[in-house]
Amino acid sequence: MTRIYIAGHRGMVGGAILRRLEARKAGGEALDLLTRTHAELDLTSQSMVRDFMQSERPDVVILAAAKVGGILANNSYPADFIYENLMIECNVIHQAFDAGVQRLLQLGSSCIYPRAVPQPMREDALLTGVLEPTNEPYAIAKIAGIKLCESYNRQHGTDYRSVMPTNLYGPGDNFHPENSHVLPALIRRFHEAAQEGRAEVTIWGSGKPRREFLHVDDMAEASLFVLDLPKEVYAANTQAMLSHINVGSGTDVSILELAQMVAEVTGFQGKITTDPSKPDGTMRKLMDVSRLADMGWRARIDLRDGIEDAYRWYLAQAPGTLRG
Repeated sequence: MTRIYIAGHRGMVGGAILRRLEARKAGGEALDLLTRTHAELDLTSQSMVRDFMQSERPDVVILAAAKVGGILANNSYPADFIYENLMIECNVIHQAFDAGVQRLLQLGSSCIYPRAVPQPMREDALLTGVLEPTNEPYAIAKIAGIKLCESYNRQHGTDYRSVMPTNLYGPGDNFHPENSHVLPALIRRFHEAAQEGRAEVTIWGSGKPRREFLHVDDMAEASLFVLDLPKEVYAANTQAMLSHINVGSGTDVSILELAQMVAEVTGFQGKITTDPSKPDGTMRKLMDVSRLADMGWRARIDLRDGIEDAYRWYLAQAPGTLRG
C-alpha cells in the first residue's frame, strides 16, 4: 500500500491530481490517499506540518498547495505571496524529509523565468535575468521551492522533483471578476455579455500578446507521469541543479484569438474590441516542452475542447461558488 499525501487537494490542480489517483485506486492500485483541508492543517505552521508528517508517515508527497492570484492580487499583497509560499514549501519539503519521505513532487509556475527571455522558454533560462516585477515575490518563492528540492536531493539523496506548468485552466478554476486569470475571466465576461444581450465586449490591450494554455486534466496526467518516472530516467533527462521540468501544450494563441474562441463557446455574437490604452504585458510566454516530450508525454486536450469543458463546469456551479 502506497500512502500519498496530496497537499492542496481542494485547489484546481490538486483536485485534478486527486481525481486521477482516485481513478487509479478504483482500478485496483493499492493506494492510501491522504488529504487535509486548510482548517485541518495549516501548511504555514511548522509544528502542525511536523505533527502531521510524523503521525501519517506518507510514502509520497505531492505539493500542489500554494497561494495564487492574478496581477492585481500579486501587486496588492506581495508580502503575503512570498511569505505564505515560502513557508508552505519549507515546511512541507523539510518535514517530509524528516519523516522519511523519499519521493516528492512540487508544482511551480512558468513565472519563474525572466521577463525578457528567448521564446519558447527553456528550463536553462532559470536565473538568467530579471523577473517580471508584478509577480516577483511569488516567482522567488517558487524558485526557492525548486532549489529546496534540488538541495535535499544533493545532500540527502532524496528523489524530490519539480514541474513548472504554463497557464492552467479548467474545472475548479477561479472565475472571480477581479482577481482571476485571463481565460476564466474571459469566460465569465463573455457569458454575462451573451446572457445580457450586449452588443460589444472590450478586452484589455491590443489583443496581440500570445499565451499558452494547458487544461488542468493534462497537467494532472503530466504530474503523475513525471512522478512515476524511474529515478534513472529522470536523472538522465535533468541535472542536479537544473532538475525542474516544463509542462505545457507547446502551442500558443493571441489574446484576441482566445477571446474569439471564448465568444463562440459562450454564444456571444456581438463585437469584440481591443483597448490599446491598457497594458499588454509580456508579448509572448511559451514554454519549451521538448524535455518532457523526449521522455514520452504530450498534452492531449485541444484548447477549444478544453474551453468547452471549463465552460460546462462554470455553468454547473451554484451561485456563490465561483469565488466572486
